[in-house]
Amino acid sequence: MTAESISPLARSATSRETPAAVVAMVRLIRETWERSEPFIPEISQFFYGMLFTLAPATRDFFPINMEVQRGRLVRALVRIVQMVDRPDDLVPFLRQLGRDHRKFGVIPRHYEAVGTALLASLKNHLGPAWTPEVERAWAEAFTIVARAMQEAAAADANPASWQATVLEHRRLTWDLALVRVMPEHPVPYLPGQYMSVEVPQRPRLWRYLSPANAPREDGGIEFHVRAVDGGWVSRAIVSHTQPGDVWRLGPPLGRLAVDRENGRDVVMVAGGTGVAPLRSILDHLALWGENPKVRLFYGGPTRDALYDLDELRALASTNPWLNITPVVERGEDAPGCEQGTLAEAVTRYGAWEGHDILVAGSPAMIRATVSRMLVAGSALDQIQYDPFTVD
Repeated sequence: MTAESISPLARSATSRETPAAVVAMVRLIRETWERSEPFIPEISQFFYGMLFTLAPATRDFFPINMEVQRGRLVRALVRIVQMVDRPDDLVPFLRQLGRDHRKFGVIPRHYEAVGTALLASLKNHLGPAWTPEVERAWAEAFTIVARAMQEAAAADANPASWQATVLEHRRLTWDLALVRVMPEHPVPYLPGQYMSVEVPQRPRLWRYLSPANAPREDGGIEFHVRAVDGGWVSRAIVSHTQPGDVWRLGPPLGRLAVDRENGRDVVMVAGGTGVAPLRSILDHLALWGENPKVRLFYGGPTRDALYDLDELRALASTNPWLNITPVVERGEDAPGCEQGTLAEAVTRYGAWEGHDILVAGSPAMIRATVSRMLVAGSALDQIQYDPFTVD
């Protein structure tokens, strides 16, 4: 399953049209995965055992404590494989992912080992249900994924990763910290993108963070990090990061952006620290005298959770194209705030026809908001969100 072994079916799946054969392939994949998903622990154990046997060097890509890793890689692989019938969404992400994986030192034979281990673990679990047709479907889909990633990695002339020194660590609340870092060389990210981060307190545990500022001349990057339950990395960053720590940053990912030239106004919906990538875009727009009108719905459980509201209001006070609407789920003593979830608040205004819509936050918040907006009449091609921000 190397890049040289791509079949006509695999090549067709990366075109704009989705052939019937690809649709059938994805149907087989999804049907067999429905049977397998409840057994992720057993499948993952077999997968890692096979992978480390086929390619022992890949063990260094993962944390020492594999319990932390659990089924993350298998779940991520399957989620990606199931999207091969959506090339417009998948292919740009795979190209970014291929560039990102250069930080591990991944080479073509590692892709082949991962594909072989994935298929072997599924075959071991499914038994007689693993038919030649099912095997062909999974092999074709993984080949599409591997090809796009390898081609992008081979074409990238940027560094595989960047070292960045922590200049400032400041607690904004008991579970939220602002961290400012200075990379050794500027990271070529765009406003709204995110990147993977490795911190010295949790080696090999990479996590995705979004810069909260547009690229600056000095290259400095500001991150907003909330400690989440069970979050090994986020809790370490909030509680233990110190100035002088050296982080590693992976290549930029994501496609959130505002098109200043298309003539459409913009609705932004931000939950919690999901405000960071949207703030980065606003930071960039503030450099221009004229912009599309932007309405930002910024929400959280309570008024205290809207940690960046004062800064956003200050930005809006000097930029008449920007309007801030704070939203709280509970708390009658929140003057100036709309009540309810973000999904409820933003759809009170209808379908936002003629607007571009950007959504950022937790996976649950994104799902709820996008689903409710579609029901309210918003078109899917109006809405932008990055669905791959979770490990």
